[in-house]
Amino acid sequence: MSILETLRVDLKSLDEGSTKMRFDLSDDYFNAIEEEEVSGGEVFVDVNFRRTQDLFTVDFHSEGTVKVTCDRCLDEMEQEIEADNRLIIKLGDMPAAASRSETQYSDDGETMTVDKNSGIADLSWFIYESIALSIPVKHVHAPGKCNVAMIETLESHKNGNQSAARSSEDEDETIDPRWNALKNIKFEN
Repeated sequence: MSILETLRVDLKSLDEGSTKMRFDLSDDYFNAIEEEEVSGGEVFVDVNFRRTQDLFTVDFHSEGTVKVTCDRCLDEMEQEIEADNRLIIKLGDMPAAASRSETQYSDDGETMTVDKNSGIADLSWFIYESIALSIPVKHVHAPGKCNVAMIETLESHKNGNQSAARSSEDEDETIDPRWNALKNIKFEN
């Protein structure tokens, strides 16, 4: 059974009231999702379903570490994450435009309609999005933990650009005298 299959929940089998589930996500999950931002990790997701007839309020609490690329040295690093999200799921008839899909998200992304005939809610993508959105925009290693060779290369390029800028300034000072004569041209407005 695929890890993504375990995240497909049969809503019709849930009792009225509260039902709790826990999903332990590992590298297998992130590989199955096939997104580049997160290459792996270990995240624990606690899910609480509260059912009232055909309406489900689902609270997610995700906590753990994910593997992302360091913005500075491009090496893989571990980033701690923690997220709390809510999703409202309704069992209902699917619109004709969504005839091939068993689920449909609302425009705000906080409500999902699941075909009442199947009753299966696939939570894999919603969980991934909540994890990805909890990752800080800037992710870099702690000071001194970046790849030393890459940092040295960056520093050499930075210094090379500064000397190239100085060289460019020197070239500006030695302008061909014929161009200097053009500076004296006066234009009428």
